[in-house]
Amino acid sequence: MEEQKLLKKEARWNISKVGFYYAFSYVIILIVSALIGRILTALGVKELDPNLELVIMSVVPMYLVAFPAIYIALKKTVPEVKPVKNKMTVGQYITTCITCIGLAYISNFIGLIITGIIGLVRGQMVDNTILDVATNVSPLTVLIYMVMMAPIMEEFMFRKLIVDHTAQYGKAVAILLSGLMFGLFHANLNQFIYAFVIGCYFAFVYVKTGDIRITISMHMIFNFMGGFVATNLLNELHIDEYMEAATGSDPTAAFRVIMEHPIPWIIYGFFFLYIISMIIAGFVLLIVGIVKGNYKLVEDSPKALPKGNRITTAIFNPGMLFYIGFFLLLILLQLLGLAK
Repeated sequence: MEEQKLLKKEARWNISKVGFYYAFSYVIILIVSALIGRILTALGVKELDPNLELVIMSVVPMYLVAFPAIYIALKKTVPEVKPVKNKMTVGQYITTCITCIGLAYISNFIGLIITGIIGLVRGQMVDNTILDVATNVSPLTVLIYMVMMAPIMEEFMFRKLIVDHTAQYGKAVAILLSGLMFGLFHANLNQFIYAFVIGCYFAFVYVKTGDIRITISMHMIFNFMGGFVATNLLNELHIDEYMEAATGSDPTAAFRVIMEHPIPWIIYGFFFLYIISMIIAGFVLLIVGIVKGNYKLVEDSPKALPKGNRITTAIFNPGMLFYIGFFLLLILLQLLGLAK
């Protein structure tokens, strides 16, 4: 009994540090971004090219300052236990990838419905930050930032680091924390739901395989289809022109917009079929996997918390409660239109 109390205390303390570190890293991002903004203003720079702005105001504060700070802090103060490596066959990889993409699209649709309802209630649509970024920068920037750089950094920071430093207290604990912290760190409701779902799924894959390269590649595939392909298609559809015509008094105006740009709309039709196919296939494969017992976790760590204490210990500690409260506040401000 005394050993369990000491283990619970140790887990609460170490997980609490993880929560504080990641919350403070976001504060660092805000501070560094503000400092860069002041420097640019002092230099007389009034407006930046969107591509350069993304690098200076996002990549530098997050990837070059905040994330390295988290890495150093965790390495020095929280013990880590890496998952045992297990190989994944090509067939398993394809099945896992389809399941993940299907879950991502399902949860994304749920998120869009929820934010759509909130937008109708408040009389103004909720900002979709990632869509705004993706449509304002060049395709090359989207490819480099969203498809290549973001998956590597995010998988390392929100999968490898979080799982390596918390899985010793329970694999389910590590998976939940990875997904929850990843979803909340986006700081907007549009991305939270699907980021939470795929975050948990990626964490599960990493826990089972011990190979972060697998989740990085899956993340890249998802961002390529959902970020690069989708946003470029939307740009080619002339969607603003279409929406203006669709809401006008001429019922044939929207059809004329489509006929003026037939190829992009045909391609978009195939892309929509791809999304539906992934949703159906992913859901079916998920059910089959559950029935076969592929999603069972064997807690083999000597420090794994007792079942009744895992979630409460992982969530109800000062650092994690601060992290959750901090980002829920940011999400609320975004929903109220007071922050982006």
